[in-house]
Amino acid sequence: MGPSVNKNILVVEDNRAILDVITLILQSEAYQVTGLNKGADILQHINLHKPHLIILDIMLPDVDGRDLLTLIRSQEHTSRIPVLMISARYTVENIEHGPEKPDDFLAKPFDIDSLLDKIEAILDKDR
Repeated sequence: MGPSVNKNILVVEDNRAILDVITLILQSEAYQVTGLNKGADILQHINLHKPHLIILDIMLPDVDGRDLLTLIRSQEHTSRIPVLMISARYTVENIEHGPEKPDDFLAKPFDIDSLLDKIEAILDKDR
């Protein structure tokens, strides 16, 4: 039984192929995964699934992921959930947008080990 057992991860990514890959990888590591392909209703999904971590793409069809980050951080019951942002267009240098910063950032395309390392590092932190 690894440390990942029963940890819920919410993945918000509009590219179905990337979402499927991330989901399969995380499930193979014994994480519970919920996937969303747009930002709408994210707070309801968080309330429903109570994720330990949110993986959030910046470029979503209906909203900028950085605005979702601000929304998540502004709600008392969701503000402490760590967020790992991913993006093909942005880098950690030009991600700046609004007052909130994600717990970590990963540029696409990324390799599996980098993703898992970042997830484990975030979840290992005492929140």
